[in-house]
Amino acid sequence: MQDLRDAVIATLLEAQQQGANLNVMVADSTSTSKIAPFEKAYPDRVVNVGIAEQNMVGMAAGIALSGRTVFTANAAPFLLARSNEQVKNDICYSDTNVKMLGLNAGFAYGPLGATHHCMNDIAIARSFGNLQIFAPADASQAREITRHAIAHQGPVYIRMDSDKLPVLHDNDWRFTPGKPVVLQEGGDAVVFCLGTIVHEALAASLPNVTIVSLPSLWPLDEQAIVALINAHPHAIAVEEHVLSGGLSSIIGEILHKYRLPQRFTPLGVPPYEFTHSSSRKALRRQFRIDAQGLRQVLEQVATSPLA
Repeated sequence: MQDLRDAVIATLLEAQQQGANLNVMVADSTSTSKIAPFEKAYPDRVVNVGIAEQNMVGMAAGIALSGRTVFTANAAPFLLARSNEQVKNDICYSDTNVKMLGLNAGFAYGPLGATHHCMNDIAIARSFGNLQIFAPADASQAREITRHAIAHQGPVYIRMDSDKLPVLHDNDWRFTPGKPVVLQEGGDAVVFCLGTIVHEALAASLPNVTIVSLPSLWPLDEQAIVALINAHPHAIAVEEHVLSGGLSSIIGEILHKYRLPQRFTPLGVPPYEFTHSSSRKALRRQFRIDAQGLRQVLEQVATSPLA
C-alpha cells in the first residue's frame, strides 16, 4: 500500500539530487501535496503562492522560461477551473515546461461536495492543445509518469489520487506513453479504467474479463485500444469523472472513428448533474463504479440476449 503522492515527491527529490533543475509551486497546498521532504532538502526551490492558483500558473510559466522544469501541485478541482485561461495561454499555447499535478481528483474530498469534487478535469485538459494527460493508478505508475514528465519538454497534466493503494507493478515495470496496461485477461468483456478506479475493477473479482488501466490519456495508442475492443463482444469504460469529455468519451470516439460494432457501456457521473456531499465510498456506489456495481453490470451483460 502506497500513496501516489509519496511516490511523486520521492521521484522529484531523486531527480533533483541527480542534477535536475526543478521548482515546485503550491497554492497553500503544502500538506495536500506532501511536499515536505523535497522542501526540507531544497527550501529555495519550493514556492507557496497561497490560495492563488492563477498566480501560481502564471509564475510557474515564467520560472520555466528561465530554464527550470516546474511542477505545480494543488487541488485538482481548483487547478484547471480557477486558472483555466492561464493554463491555456501561459502553459499550453506558450509551450512552457510546466507539469501540473491535480491532487485529490474525483470524489476524494467526499463530504465537501460538488464544489470540491473534481469531475471534469480530463474533459477540460483534453480541450487544450499541446498538453500530455496522465492518470496513474498506483504508486509505480505515478513514479514512472513523473520520470517521463521530467524528461519530456513541454506541458503535462497528471491526475492524482490521495489514497494509499496497492502497488500493481513490480520494480521492473516501465511506463510507455500511450500504451494501455492490461492487468487481467478474459474473453467476455474489456473494462477500461481511469486512474485508481481500476482497483474497484480488480476488487470485483470479475471472471473472464479483461481489465485495462489507461495511465496515458494523451498520447494514446488508438490501435492498441481498437485491438482490445475487437477481441471482446462488449466494452465498458469506468471513471470517477463525468461521462462527457472523459474516458467514456475517448472510448466512444474510438468506437465511432473505427466503426466498431461492439456494445459499449459507459460508467461514471451522468452529464449535466452535480454530485452531492457524501463519502467517496457512497458516491462510487451511487454511480455503480465500485466493485459491487461493476459486478452487477457484468452480470447484466452476461444475461443479455444481445451479449
